[in-house]
Amino acid sequence: MGNTILNLSGVYEEEGWNLPDSQTVNLKGLEGCCRYCDEGALSAIRSALAPLPYSGIHWIDTGDYHYLSFLWMEKIRLPFVLALFDNHADDQAGAFGEGLLSCGSWVRTARLELPLMKADYLNRSDIPDKLPVYLSIDMDVLSRDFARTGWSHGDMDMEELLSAIDGVASAHRIIGVDICGGLTTAQGAVAEDLRINKECRKMLADYFGSHPPASG
Repeated sequence: MGNTILNLSGVYEEEGWNLPDSQTVNLKGLEGCCRYCDEGALSAIRSALAPLPYSGIHWIDTGDYHYLSFLWMEKIRLPFVLALFDNHADDQAGAFGEGLLSCGSWVRTARLELPLMKADYLNRSDIPDKLPVYLSIDMDVLSRDFARTGWSHGDMDMEELLSAIDGVASAHRIIGVDICGGLTTAQGAVAEDLRINKECRKMLADYFGSHPPASG
């Protein structure tokens, strides 16, 4: 399946990163969607994503927009589990109540609102369920040697991350993937940060280019 790139912050242009034959959804300049997503922004994003399938590989900008995983998963019409690779569980109660999607609460929202999501697993390659897997990756699970983000980092290297994903894929059908992370110049990124993140994206894109998810 193909790659879909969601451009909200302009981080990809700053890195000079793109993928041939990918589809770009340009939402740059949309207000009310950074870290928290208000009703107007949510409606606009849903409309933009409506024609697109949950299968494939979705590049969803920086970690400030990780809640977009929820919008892909709500399209799934079969029982599944979430495999999340992230330095944060993203399952906190929302600061403004349960109804507002945010980058820190979207997993909790999915547990409450997506009955077909039967379980979620954080940074595990040995998932006990035999159901299909939706895979979500935040680059902040990697150490700062491999990615630079605006959030605290884990200590995985790229080989460890890809090996863990191999472990998931060896026992499960992966039906969709999303990847977020990065740092904009407005957030303090310097040239070295942009270079490292561009290389991180290239390695992930190369991996999924040879390990594509199923068609759903």
